[in-house]
Parts: sequence; structure tokens; C-alpha cells
Amino acid sequence: MNAPVRELSYSQAIKEAMAIAMENDERVVLMGEDIGVYGGAFQVTGDLVERFGTDRVMDTPISELGGAGVAVGAAVTGLRPIFEFQFSDFAALAMEQIVNQAAKMRYMLGGAVSVPLVMRFPAGSGTGAAAQHSQSLEAWLGHVPGLKVIQPATPHDVKGMLLAAVADPDPVMIFEHKLLYKMKGPVPEGHYTVPLDKADVRRQGRDVTIVATSIMVHKALEAAGQLAAEGIEAEVVDLRSIRPIDGETIIASVKKTTRLVCVYEGVKTLGVGAEISALIAESEAFDYLDAPIVRLGGSETPIPYNPELEKAAVPQVPDILAAARDLVRGAR
Repeated sequence: MNAPVRELSYSQAIKEAMAIAMENDERVVLMGEDIGVYGGAFQVTGDLVERFGTDRVMDTPISELGGAGVAVGAAVTGLRPIFEFQFSDFAALAMEQIVNQAAKMRYMLGGAVSVPLVMRFPAGSGTGAAAQHSQSLEAWLGHVPGLKVIQPATPHDVKGMLLAAVADPDPVMIFEHKLLYKMKGPVPEGHYTVPLDKADVRRQGRDVTIVATSIMVHKALEAAGQLAAEGIEAEVVDLRSIRPIDGETIIASVKKTTRLVCVYEGVKTLGVGAEISALIAESEAFDYLDAPIVRLGGSETPIPYNPELEKAAVPQVPDILAAARDLVRGAR
């Protein structure tokens, strides 16, 4: 029997996933700055400290390096920690533990240990938080063998992928766009998982493939709706995972539509779109292309504080519309 489905916000879906994981496995613990009584910087952890106590919902000192190190150690010695960074930007302070310890320990010890660690990264622009609190750094961690890096775009996916991440024997990095926290969608009750290595075709189309990540999935779907009114049918692929990337789904879509637009908020240079472009260039899909691949990424600038400049620094619906129209109508 299928589980009942309710409308939950993205943040509620995350909290529900963590609660289910903690109820099902006493090894699951939460760590992070202000996640306890305060409920987290974005109120995602809510009342979990009241439900599970301070032994399992632990406020850490203002030391990302120290907190991440404790989380890695806890994972190696038998717990399944979920560590929250207040902002993804602060991961820069903990790169030693993430990149040199969590990612490499299984390899360096010949597979004798695993690091079942989940790290949560509130990320992205749109909140007026300026250059040090608004970055999209998923491509940094996507470059590191040993890590899985995911970007769920819906409440349904973030619950299922978080539960899958908790059960995974290797470290999983979850980038949660801050503008998604209040977005609502259907979420089944109870425990379920969503694969950590599969993209999802959110909309079928024949004229152009739009591969998008995180908040850009919703902008791509909005653009696709407008394009349909003009007679252009865009296929929207929600990447969901950037390490590993589901090349099979992307290749199949591009072979069908013969055109590709990559949309992501991280800086364009050396970003997710560059990897997808290379994937297509190195596959049989390259021979199917009727136009050059288009990458729509963030501007080559820190995220501005000014709201209009902030909006201009990352792709918006009009940018996606223009790129798709140009590809389909032969302007490129």
C-alpha cells in the first residue's frame, strides 16, 4: 500500500527525514552550530533537540574545522552523524576534514573503514546575504573522489535522498538552496529513499534539453512552460546528483532533442555545466548535436549584496528562455 502523501515544505521534509533516521537508528546524531535550542540558522532542525535530547542533537562551537573533524571521527568510530554548516560558504574552513580525511579515509586504509557521514550545506543566493554567505560551492566538492555530492530540488527528493544518504557507507554532501526551504510539495509519509545517482526527467520535450540543478530546476520548468506556448518543447532534466553524474539520462535526452542548455547557479567557469558539456562531447550524443552547447552559470563575480545586482549575477528565467529560443531557431 502506498504511503499517504502530504504537502510539506522543503525544510519540513528535511526535518522529517532526520527524525525518521534518528528513530530508526540510535547511531544517527545531529551536529552543528545553533542546531539545538535555536533550531538551526534556517530553523530546519526545529524541535528535534526536545525530541531526542542534547546527546543526539549537539550544538558545536563556532569552529567549522573542529566540528567537521568531530563528525568525521564519530562516523569512523561507529556513529552516523549529520553535520550542518550554517552556510555552505563556511565549508572553506573545514576543507581539511572534508577533503583530506572524510573523502580519503576508506581508500587510504584499504577499505577497512567506512565514513558514513552526511554534511548539509545551506547554499545559494537570493536572500541578500552578500558575498560570504551566498555562494554555490558544490563543484568544489564534486571534484573530490570519495565524496557523493547531491542537490535535491524538491521536498520529495530532499527527504528521500537524505534518508538514502544516512544509510550510505560513504560521505554524502547535500547542498540545499536556501530559497527552497519554504517551497512546498507532495511528500509521502514514513521511510522511503531516492537514489543518489539518478537524474530525473521533470518534463518531456523534443526540441531542446535543459539540464538544471537545485533552484534552477524550477526556473527551467517555468521557462519550459513559456516556451511551450511558443511551440518549443523543452525537456527538463533535474540533475539531482553532481557526483556521480547520471550521464546515461543526459545522453539519452540530448540524442532525442539534439540541443543542450546547462543551467546552474555556481560560477560558470569550471562548473557543473562544464562537466556535462564534456560528458556530451565525449559520448555518442555529440554526433546528434544540431547546435553548440550553452552553459548558463553564475557570473564571474562574488555575489553582490544589492538585490538587483544579486539577481543579475545568477541565471534567471529570461536567460533560459533566450538561450533555448536561440538554439531552436538557429541563432547560434
